[in-house]
Amino acid sequence: MAFLIVLAALVFLMVVAYRGHSVILFAPIAALGAVLLTDPSLVAPMFTGLFMDKMVGFLKLYFPVFLLGAVFGKLIELSGFSRAIVSAAIRVVGAKRAILSIVLVCALLTYGGVSLFVVVFAVYPFAAELFRQADIPKRLIPGTIALGAFTFTMDALPGTPQIQNIIPSAFFGTNGWAAPWLGTIGAVAILTAGLAYLEWRRRAAARAGEGYGDPSKLVNEPAAFTGDKLANPVVALLPLVLVGVVNKLLTSAIPRWYGESHSFVPGVIGDPAPVVQEVAKVTAIWAVQGALLAGILAVMVLAWRPVITQFAEGTKTAIGGALLASMNTASEYGFGAVIAALPGFLVVADALRAIPDPLVNQAVTVTALAGITGSASGGMSIALAAMADTFIANAQAANIPMEVLHRVAAMASGGMDTLPHNGAVITLLAVTGLTHRQSYKDIFAITVIKTLAVFVVIGAFYLFGVV
Repeated sequence: MAFLIVLAALVFLMVVAYRGHSVILFAPIAALGAVLLTDPSLVAPMFTGLFMDKMVGFLKLYFPVFLLGAVFGKLIELSGFSRAIVSAAIRVVGAKRAILSIVLVCALLTYGGVSLFVVVFAVYPFAAELFRQADIPKRLIPGTIALGAFTFTMDALPGTPQIQNIIPSAFFGTNGWAAPWLGTIGAVAILTAGLAYLEWRRRAAARAGEGYGDPSKLVNEPAAFTGDKLANPVVALLPLVLVGVVNKLLTSAIPRWYGESHSFVPGVIGDPAPVVQEVAKVTAIWAVQGALLAGILAVMVLAWRPVITQFAEGTKTAIGGALLASMNTASEYGFGAVIAALPGFLVVADALRAIPDPLVNQAVTVTALAGITGSASGGMSIALAAMADTFIANAQAANIPMEVLHRVAAMASGGMDTLPHNGAVITLLAVTGLTHRQSYKDIFAITVIKTLAVFVVIGAFYLFGVV
């Protein structure tokens, strides 16, 4: 019964998300409904002590990233940089390779350390402009961005700085470069299959005579460039390059500047306690925020005239989008925390232990818990915190290196996590102005490809012993 309650809450939230209802409203309803059916006395304590605590904690850490990312993306639109880069891309690779161009831009940003959410805001203006000029349906943009940002550069390619590739190192004593050959094999499989799928979808739309779409009926279309002429593509690329470079530099510099922790005494009446900040927990976030500020300033300097004329209205729109996207994701984060605290969740975790093969056991466990919580990092953290010792013991008994455990866990976390209630999916659809009905089919196809790639990697290890 406990398992059915968890399953019902999950299915309910996926259905309402797919039908276009607000996750901000229905995530707490789904979570607290499950609590009510499990133990009615815990509804209020769970809501305040767990759901709201996790939701507010997420906003505390990540809202500035959403805000700065949205403003950066909007200024990229207003400056005309998106159109300049797109025009250059069409000249170099051709309009028919628009999908490949966007996937590669997303991949470069995420592999450079830019947050997945920031990539959505930053790349959408380019994607919209490129797809419009190539007359490719707008509804394919989310699937294209998902392939470039949420898959092979998130957790498959060795050395990626995304959190999904970092978490396993704390449990297995490895590093982000673990199992480089397996990671590369997985990345190639995902990229090849994903591009083939999206190209098949593009050709089917072209045969049906479907173009980009009627601008008067589309939502959240990027603002038109009002300047006299487009910038040089190299100049237009500078802010994006700067974000990646500054992010990398600050990631290394912040720990040196502040040490392991930093404290200060707030200037208030009385004898206040010092505020202590553990720097390691926020280094990546501070680095992204600093990088985005540098990118925003660069756009302002390089394209002052076209930007300043629409700055006030443009940033209002960006801030509204950031608020909606961050609240959607934070509400989903609270839902995952509540579900993970219910007895039914433990039933799922215990049942998964019965899978005999160590690597398949780990892959299925991690991707299942990521799917239930709607979070790659959240699901993997829960799975490894509860079962890492078991995974390690089983792997050692089968002579499986810890590096292989690391790569399988990382890749599996980014498998079924992108179900309809996933925060990144909801943010992606909100930013692009599309709905689950219009675009989730393609996101799900990429999700299936990503999940199957984990088993390709496992097969490569068992067949060839490659690590």
